[in-house]
Amino acid sequence: MDMRVKPRFVAPKPLIPSFTLYGEAAEPVRELLHIEEIQSRSRIHDWEIQPHLHHGLYQVVWITEGTASVALDAGRQEVTGPAAVIIPPGTVHGFRFAPEAQGRVLTLGGHFLVEGELETVGKALRELFAGPRVLHFDVEDPTAGRLDALLRELSAEFMSPGMAGSPPLRWLSQTIVWHLAQAGARLQALGEGSPVAVHQALFTRFVLQVEAHYLEHWPVARYASQLGVSTPRLNRLTRAECGGRALDVIHERLTREACRLLLYTTEPVTGIAASLGFDDPAYFCRFVKRRTGLSPSRYRQSHTGR
Repeated sequence: MDMRVKPRFVAPKPLIPSFTLYGEAAEPVRELLHIEEIQSRSRIHDWEIQPHLHHGLYQVVWITEGTASVALDAGRQEVTGPAAVIIPPGTVHGFRFAPEAQGRVLTLGGHFLVEGELETVGKALRELFAGPRVLHFDVEDPTAGRLDALLRELSAEFMSPGMAGSPPLRWLSQTIVWHLAQAGARLQALGEGSPVAVHQALFTRFVLQVEAHYLEHWPVARYASQLGVSTPRLNRLTRAECGGRALDVIHERLTREACRLLLYTTEPVTGIAASLGFDDPAYFCRFVKRRTGLSPSRYRQSHTGR
């Protein structure tokens, strides 16, 4: 984005609430590990967790026993344990658990998980959280039993005094992520967890992010960071889904809003430029002409006669 574009208008906050942990105020997070039983939070909310999202946090909801209606972005499905619900950063998610459902919720900051570790850990993290999905396990699957045991051990270590940020917590969480990534790859090879669906869900999250922040003129790298992917991967995704770069998607949304304001308001061009975050009206005029083939004034005149 051209440095002459400076935000003057702050977009309204999205209607979807954002938390660090559900029901608690969102705070900047670099390093975090938190694990709790499903019932510890859902029971006080009548077993229903309303749709919300987390920025910069990776979450696994492990359902050992019982059922849950799970919403992930625009989709909803019924899940019966044992199953792992994989929630990347920025995914809108909500749950309606059957009363007394059993399991654990693991919340991780990516820096806590991979900082100073082997490349394989970061690779497992990226593969596991490539998109929101549900990993279903057979009751007799030894991987399910192993994961349940690891999560129980991690929970016990987490509750021990003085263990915050300790190596055992890091090792156990890394092991859990690695096993889940392996299980995800195995299920995908069997035809579950379609990569097409994963890519579409990630693209949907990007579009929702653009809708929330296009007036703030975020650089592409910031969108990529919020989605937990690299900038090149985000560009590959948008090319596959809509034939253009991520920046083209952002500029298209700005252009649509500019055209709407030109057609349906009498606001001067300079006022529209300012409301859209353009510090330089002349640059705004060039931006609109490059996108539509007409200057803002000509565009307005050609469509409204004004």
